This record gives sequence, C-alpha cells and structure tokens, in this order.
Amino acid sequence: MTASTTAAVAQEFIDFSQELAEASRALIRSRFRGAIDVEMKPDNTPVTPTDFEVETLLREMIATRYPDHGVIGEEHPDSAAEAEHVWVIDPIDGTRSFIAGRPVFGTLIALTRAQAPVLGVVDIPITQERWVGAKGHETRLNGKVTRTRSCASMRDTILLSTSPEYFDGDAAMPFARLAESARFTIYDAGTQGYGLVASGYADAMVVARYGIVDYLAAVPVIEGAGGAVCDWNGAPLSVHSGERIVAVGDAARLPEVLELLELEEAKGLGA
Repeated sequence: MTASTTAAVAQEFIDFSQELAEASRALIRSRFRGAIDVEMKPDNTPVTPTDFEVETLLREMIATRYPDHGVIGEEHPDSAAEAEHVWVIDPIDGTRSFIAGRPVFGTLIALTRAQAPVLGVVDIPITQERWVGAKGHETRLNGKVTRTRSCASMRDTILLSTSPEYFDGDAAMPFARLAESARFTIYDAGTQGYGLVASGYADAMVVARYGIVDYLAAVPVIEGAGGAVCDWNGAPLSVHSGERIVAVGDAARLPEVLELLELEEAKGLGA
C-alpha cells in the first residue's frame, strides 16, 4: 500500500459523507412504502425511480463540493473514474427489499483514494442506523464508537450472506462448506449485515455476484471496527475487485474462512 491509501482521512470528507447520507435518507424515507414504479434492468434486477433520484442527488452534491472527484454509481455512467478521489455509491442497496417494504435496505457511500476504499458509510434509512468508518478513525454507529467481537472458532460463527441463488457454479461447493462449518447462517441479510458485523452482533458476511458499489463502503466500516475484509483469495479490495468478498469481525477467523472458500481446482493444484 502507498501513503495515499494509508493516510488518515480528512474530517471534511467524513463530514461531507454524512451530508450525503442525510440527503439520501430523507429522500428514501419520503418514498418508503408509497406507490412505487418498478422496472427490470437487463440483468433482471429491479430498479425504481427512487434509485435514480437518490443517485442523481448525491452526484449533484459531489459535483458541487468536489468537482475534481470522480463518481462510480449503480444507476448512471461513471464520471472521472480514474481521478485520485472517487466516490462509489449505491443509492438503494437492496432495491427488492425497498419495493417489498422490508426495512433492511440501505445506502452505501464509499470514498476511494488511489483506487482503494478509505471512507465508508452504511446508512439504513428506515431503522435510522448509520455506520461510518474511515482510515485513521474508529468506526462509529450513530456517532458512538462501535467494535466487532471476538469469535473463538468457526463453530461459534454467525454467518450472514446474500440469497442462496447467488452461490451458483464454482461458488456453490465452497460456500456450502463454509455454511456447514458455521454455527448458523442467515441468508438475505441485506446491507445492514455489514453493520451487524462491525458492531459485534454477527461474525462474518460472505457474498458472491456483487459489484464494487455493493461492498466497497463496508471495507472501512468493518476494518475501522477491528475486522477484516478481502476477496475470496485473500486480496485487499479496490475499484478493480471482483464479485466475491469476505468480511469477518475477528481477523483470527479469516484464514479458516478463506480455506473453506478455496475453489476445488485450487485445492487440486495444491494437492
């Protein structure tokens, strides 16, 4: 890592990230459980006008405050994605839950510096929970420092994850091994799952078929609370990372989780 990715994040960026979260929360809460128009995107996932409204609002705020910063979002084309500072946002992470009136969806806001996440906000508008993490700062939940918890063994692990349908192909068997080793698994945990790991209510969150907008914000949040986040190969996450990530509250469990998630062909090469 370089000095630009390890240096503490300036307070002005943390303050601005919360301005973004406040704006998105207000707009989402005004639309929740109202009449919602739903369209299906080419990848067969749903989108609503509120998804577009929130992202447009956040992009406008960023462009006004930091015109030299880039933005990568879920619903609009990238803007200045090669800039030194790039905001990575998912206006409604968990659109299906938003449509169905389930309150576990959220807004994810990350700031990357030299392509690595250094600031993250996980905001759950309906339950009004907001986790904020940044390099050089302790993670806070609604302003109070929050920490992950220790986990003595895999058998003690409460595992959070996405829908089982996301673990297909060569991801199916490795995830099945992991789930079998855990104390129990909660599927479709939603965006809130990142915060639950950061605050010590759960021990791990493992996902597949996710994009960077779905997880980069969680990296500073969980790391700033004492946990660890990486991809299934153990590599640190950046704007170029793939679709499979691991987050653990107790970093001591990470080697075991990664071993269980090792792909079959990789196991064969190591035999």
